[in-house]
Amino acid sequence: MPLPSVTPLHVDSFTFPPDITSPASSKKLFLGGAGVRGFEIEGKFEIVTVIGVYLEAIAVPSLSVKWKGKNAKELTDSISFFRVFEKFTRVTMKVKLSGTQYSEKVAEYCEEILKSSGKYTQSEAKAIEKFLKVFKDHDFPPGSSILFAICPKGTLTIAFSKDEKVPRSGNAVIKNKLFGEAIIESMIGKNGVSPETKKSLARRFAKLMEQSNAPNTFATQN
Repeated sequence: MPLPSVTPLHVDSFTFPPDITSPASSKKLFLGGAGVRGFEIEGKFEIVTVIGVYLEAIAVPSLSVKWKGKNAKELTDSISFFRVFEKFTRVTMKVKLSGTQYSEKVAEYCEEILKSSGKYTQSEAKAIEKFLKVFKDHDFPPGSSILFAICPKGTLTIAFSKDEKVPRSGNAVIKNKLFGEAIIESMIGKNGVSPETKKSLARRFAKLMEQSNAPNTFATQN
């Protein structure tokens, strides 16, 4: 299936291309949305990372069956609507973070998500332990990226990049579907760290689904 024709997104000083090739499946994925993650420090918003989310082409016609006609606000409130598809996220650093700084915070969020949903077992605990080890000896200067590829069968592929390029293969694979979904949930879920990315996804998908029966010429800057 051809990818929807979407434009790149420019977030802060970074650009997310309209499509990428997943290092997990070698499948082409399209840019669903992008935004920033940051904190309020003494009344000033400081950007820490920028996040882009990509999905497989079949997501648009498949989701249109149930979700077509929903506006961006409705999709934002129900952002889990695309959980069943292959997904890829690129997290690009605005400030320098050590692998430990980044992974410990993500692991904390994911553990909370899994426990609150009653889905935290020994298997998920082992997945988090492996996740922390993957990042232990890495540092991420500004402009470098952490890449997560989540396949429907339940594998989470983690890759690192020194720039905006996507490597052909990953640094590690964690076989735990619930943990992989929790990674996405931590970014754009109900209490995700990047509301901007969630809203960007909702805006773009609302328009993509609106034109899902039209020729594949959709483009948007949202």
